[in-house]
Amino acid sequence: MIRMALMLTLLGAGGLAACTPYEAMPTSPYQWQRRQDEIAAREAERARACATMNKDTARYQRECRRPGETQ
Repeated sequence: MIRMALMLTLLGAGGLAACTPYEAMPTSPYQWQRRQDEIAAREAERARACATMNKDTARYQRECRRPGETQ
């Protein structure tokens, strides 16, 4: 009985740990710069895509609106 409870506890903890991906924070200035460059490139690509979308579509509202942005 105790062994079964221990096994269920370990399986539950392992399952919860698998839900959130681990992303190590950069440790060197090079890694931080590379991370920032990747973020800037993703944002520039998002802005380019949003510039070509119809502003009345649901996709535009979902992908291009930012919190606090006025309509």
